[in-house]
Amino acid sequence: MSILVIADERVADHRPPEGHPERPARFAAAVDGIKAAGFGQALSWREPTAAPIESLLRVHTADHVENITSRGESEYERIDADTHMSLGSLTAARLAAGAGLDAITALRAGEADSAFCLVRPPGHHATPTQAMGFCLFNNVAVTAQALTDAGEKVAIIDIDAHHGNGTQDAFYGRDDVLFASFHEYPQYPGTGALHETGAGTGTGYTINFPMPSGATGDVYLRAIDEVLEPALESFGADWVLISAGFDAHRADPLTNLGLTSGDYAAICARLVSSSTAGRRIAFLEGGYDLDALGQSTAACTGALLGEDYSPEAQTNGGPGNHIIDAAIEAAHR
Repeated sequence: MSILVIADERVADHRPPEGHPERPARFAAAVDGIKAAGFGQALSWREPTAAPIESLLRVHTADHVENITSRGESEYERIDADTHMSLGSLTAARLAAGAGLDAITALRAGEADSAFCLVRPPGHHATPTQAMGFCLFNNVAVTAQALTDAGEKVAIIDIDAHHGNGTQDAFYGRDDVLFASFHEYPQYPGTGALHETGAGTGTGYTINFPMPSGATGDVYLRAIDEVLEPALESFGADWVLISAGFDAHRADPLTNLGLTSGDYAAICARLVSSSTAGRRIAFLEGGYDLDALGQSTAACTGALLGEDYSPEAQTNGGPGNHIIDAAIEAAHR
């Protein structure tokens, strides 16, 4: 199999203040991790193009887009307590939002079996109306919206340690997008409870797995096997998009989950098996320990290639099975 890696060094020009966890070195760590794994000619690399304003407006309100784009020439702006912009942030954010659109075009042309968008700032906390949680535009939602505009059904699987509240908000009342999130609960932003399953025609198309601190890889795999895979089969997605956050790694400084890069390899391999070649795209979200980020990005890339690249052993025996039991019970109601 083959992967198109969409990456651009200009995303490192997004510079939050010194000491911020979402720092430019994250991009280099992800790229270096993939290159060190030695996947060779199975990877092709391409720079993204900036998302058109009209694509951003398909997900975000005009006020939100204007709020971000009007700050594009500022040397430093604080959007909220966690989210900042610098002189290069607008370019980086538009490239991050445009990467998935480029991936769609390339995959439709048969250029690869999967695409991995190595972007920053991350996107899954950005709601239709506001930036938050390090995120300016919602990268995966912009891609999903482009696909649904073309009449295709989309599954978004979010494996970041923080709930993808912005993505959930964008599609909560719709039945053409299945959104599933694995996250530590309670953690920022405090959303993603088990009972949050959608609204109106979207009821049942949001699935949350609010994991307790210390949850291990076996719990994630059980959730995929017993809850998510049946839901995906029933839904019949044309495309699978992965919000690939690697801050559920046990070394991450912001969270308390128990995964390793070996667990990420197994989780991503399950998601690959539940999707169609040429119709899957991963997006880099969180991950704030640089070594863990590099290893986990490479492990996920290996899974997209159909290779078992596991720098660390998988984990098991942690808490969380009661959450999966409850999710199974809810699915059968």
